[in-house]
Amino acid sequence: MAAGTHLKTIEQRLLWLSHWMIHNANHVRPKVDGIKTGGHQASSASMVSIITALYFSALRPEDRVAVKPHASPVFHAMQYLMGNQTREKLEAFRGLGGAQSYPSRTKDADDVDFSTGSVGLGVGITALASLVQDFIAAKDWGRDIAAGRMVALVGDAELDEGNVYEVLQEGWKNGLRNTWWIIDYNRQSLDGIVREGLFERVEKIFAAFGWEVVRVKYGALQRAAFDEPGGGALRDWIDACPNVEYAALTYMGGAVWRQRLMDDLGDQGDVTALIERRSDAELAALMENLGGNCVATMAETFAAIDHDRPTCFLAYTIKGWGTPIAGHKDNHGGLMTKAQMAEWQAHMGVPAGREWEPFATVANLGALKDFLARVPFFAAGRRRFGVARLAVPAIAVDGSREISTQTAFGKILDDLARGDSDLAARILTTSPDVTGTTGLGPWVNRRGLFARAAQKDAFIEHRIPSTAKWNFAPGGQHLELGIAEMNLFLLLGAAGLAHSLWGKRLIPVGTVYDPFVCRGLDALNYACYQDARFLIAGTPSGVTLAPEGGAHQSVGTPLIGLSQDGLAAFEPAFADELAVIMAWAFDYLQRDGEGDPDERTWLRDETGGSVYLRLTTKPLEQPGKRGDDAFRQGAIDGAYWLRRPGPNAEVVIAYQGAVADEAIAAAGMIGETRRDIGVLAVTSADRLNAGWTAAQRERARGNAAARSHAETLLGALPRHCSIVTVIDGHPATLAWLGAVAGHRTVSHGVEHFGQTGTIGDLYRHFGIDRQAIARSVRALTAGAR
Repeated sequence: MAAGTHLKTIEQRLLWLSHWMIHNANHVRPKVDGIKTGGHQASSASMVSIITALYFSALRPEDRVAVKPHASPVFHAMQYLMGNQTREKLEAFRGLGGAQSYPSRTKDADDVDFSTGSVGLGVGITALASLVQDFIAAKDWGRDIAAGRMVALVGDAELDEGNVYEVLQEGWKNGLRNTWWIIDYNRQSLDGIVREGLFERVEKIFAAFGWEVVRVKYGALQRAAFDEPGGGALRDWIDACPNVEYAALTYMGGAVWRQRLMDDLGDQGDVTALIERRSDAELAALMENLGGNCVATMAETFAAIDHDRPTCFLAYTIKGWGTPIAGHKDNHGGLMTKAQMAEWQAHMGVPAGREWEPFATVANLGALKDFLARVPFFAAGRRRFGVARLAVPAIAVDGSREISTQTAFGKILDDLARGDSDLAARILTTSPDVTGTTGLGPWVNRRGLFARAAQKDAFIEHRIPSTAKWNFAPGGQHLELGIAEMNLFLLLGAAGLAHSLWGKRLIPVGTVYDPFVCRGLDALNYACYQDARFLIAGTPSGVTLAPEGGAHQSVGTPLIGLSQDGLAAFEPAFADELAVIMAWAFDYLQRDGEGDPDERTWLRDETGGSVYLRLTTKPLEQPGKRGDDAFRQGAIDGAYWLRRPGPNAEVVIAYQGAVADEAIAAAGMIGETRRDIGVLAVTSADRLNAGWTAAQRERARGNAAARSHAETLLGALPRHCSIVTVIDGHPATLAWLGAVAGHRTVSHGVEHFGQTGTIGDLYRHFGIDRQAIARSVRALTAGAR
């Protein structure tokens, strides 16, 4: 009973603090921009009982939670109550340096497990994180982890997101366990009321994929009323009442509830007596006492789960519960007015001037603080681990005369698979049903596929020849996914946080057909936003994938690599470049520095991040053995001179990726008459551009000596020199190079959907072949003369 009293006290404190935080941001704090700050008061209110019961009763330190984005004020208020968040940050909620609009691992001071904000993704990552947890626990080096539940607090409208159902299927295939999804079933979204009967169908979907579904519909007050004479009729009325009607009656309050119930159920003796025994306020409290708004009921429900099967809780709630805007269909983005807040403040018993005090209304503070000190979830303090870096072994360079970057990528991983390095033991590879066609086959053949229970390959058992020798076992290091790129990036995001969540570093490596990076782009951005660390290879890429046609040919992905924060994008042309980049990348994934800029390049490489490789299936003749520092460092920094320009250079050809042979051939075609021509091998337009813009910012701050790698490469060119760029991708990727030192530039690339054909046909069609490059060079130099 004492615990229940404390939970109720905490619930009311969180309800007040979360709403005051939002009110302060919108009505008290100076309104600089003259627009609403927002904060989702109603969505916070519907979650407050669930969050209280979950964190203060059910969770353990090893459990991890993705908080419903619109409930972030409740989460911040809870951390403030526990001393893990400051008043200054709450007062600056949704302001610069304040508590974030949605929980953020990287930008919030409080203990956020998974960032949320893009609805549906926080839901899905918990299931993929559970699979990663099983992957780690099955390894000799990971058996000492404390396995926890992966919990998602879900808004019912989030279930409109398709990725949620993709995750359900993937979880079923991989034996998902230790996962809770708690659905705030308030039956209201931004634009209206959830359709009748939806959740009967949702329940069937969850059940079909092996989830236990727990309905939490009635609170303690309602269940007690149902036991009274006439209570059965009241329950039947509640069950039959349409969502929109229930919401409207809630908003109108106790007197209207009474009139409606008497109209529908009056003159039935016991039912009439049940209604008349209660005042208007008591009747309203009864009708709004749905299971998800009853902290005692939620605590009892959580405590009753004694298994590790995935569980979905359908918690019925009132949106805006406990506030003057409860039930109104416009309350998703609505706010209490100043007058409403003043009235509600009096109702909540919060004295003027004590609005920010965590325990302003608590009578027996000593007993409550004693209870809080014993809450298991908070007992371990901040639940983030730090681990040492893994040494990067030597990365072999393939000696083939001709090889594609996709094949070279597979051979590098195969070489690592043959070795016994600690880094190789921590690699988790994954792919959305394109493992064999993206270069991962040899790695998987050596290291196996992961499953909690061993599964033999029937083709091996029956001695049927196959290039894929795939056994599933707990020691396997490849987690095969179905064709769903959202799941790929959610899995990479979860695995890329393993060092922080479980104290065990993983090196996640994923592959995907390059055009389908776009299908998982929201999840990729989400993974980068929470600073997950992984390597993703987009392959095959570009119109170089000629016979596949426009549906499989990527055009805009180089621009994604250029613009995506937290992701260093490379497009090497040669195997030795790829080997240098991958050796650097395996270390870069593990860095966690202060982010001070490197004065050599002005890149913040000590911060670390994830890496994107854009690779191709087109074999190129290799340039021979190279090992000089200018080449190695240039490949990492973004570019190096494949052919250094002479002092009177009239033109430089700059290329990135698979069109290297066309650029080199074009330089040869015009080199007899223009001997000073230069050829710039760009391995990362992303890093070149980032260093250049960072150096410009530094000079604007007064450091005149700041000079980027791009400026070092191009700054010595004569002013009359022109630059011709070429890439199998959007020409804007390299078009900016002319602005570095003021050189006239012509950019070749692909701007439209491709079609089927040979590589030569498509290169000529899009003007990225050697003849087109040479024509541009001749036109530029002729014009210059």
